[in-house]
Amino acid sequence: MDSNKKLGLIGRNISYSFSKKFFENKFQKLMLKDFSYDIFDLNEINEVENLFSSPELLGFNVTIPYKEQIISYLDELSDEAEKIGAVNCVLIQNGKKTGYNTDAFGFEKTLFLHKKNAQDKALILGNGGAAKAVKYVLDKHNIPSKTITRSSETNFENLDTETVQDHKIIIQCTPVGTFPNVEDCLTFPFDGLSSEHLVIDLIYNPNYTQFIINASEKGAKTVNGYYMLEQQAEKAWEIWNFQKK
Repeated sequence: MDSNKKLGLIGRNISYSFSKKFFENKFQKLMLKDFSYDIFDLNEINEVENLFSSPELLGFNVTIPYKEQIISYLDELSDEAEKIGAVNCVLIQNGKKTGYNTDAFGFEKTLFLHKKNAQDKALILGNGGAAKAVKYVLDKHNIPSKTITRSSETNFENLDTETVQDHKIIIQCTPVGTFPNVEDCLTFPFDGLSSEHLVIDLIYNPNYTQFIINASEKGAKTVNGYYMLEQQAEKAWEIWNFQKK
């Protein structure tokens, strides 16, 4: 008789979670009565060690701010996770903890669903775990990119409209504008945007961040993070389940 199988999400201040609802719906659809998905809100990453002592734990997702910090607690990384330097999915099998990055898969699906040929250079806003996955995908497809942070040479204060005009793909990877701070918006020269631009904001809550609203007012094609989120979750489900074949 199978015992309960536990999955979950680790992060900080994560009462709102797409993942919990997503996986609980999945368990219902597949009639899996012995699966559960929990939110593990950790103040510090070292609290993850308490989780590892739970024998029913199959694995978990990882979100802000632990995608990079989790690595030192794992035994092994997938190729992508190692190249990216960030993990958002952990599989625990026979006590061995392996880190994966399914953000890359989710972003890749999102990008190629919307990208047009003329959109051949990208600006990545931010440099956290999600931004690293985005850069990995762009590099993989030989799409030149420039990362903008608060402290980079080209930063949020001096980024000009010409640079924005010249980069037809903009990916907003910072948490600025996430619920509940929906009024917040990055400093960005929106005047550089046009209908030739594709703007992807990885935030999914709210559906339309202030950043997306400002971008769409300039005629840009805008996409939020919802599809990427679904795709990375599907990939995580595959990782947690293939080992039972």
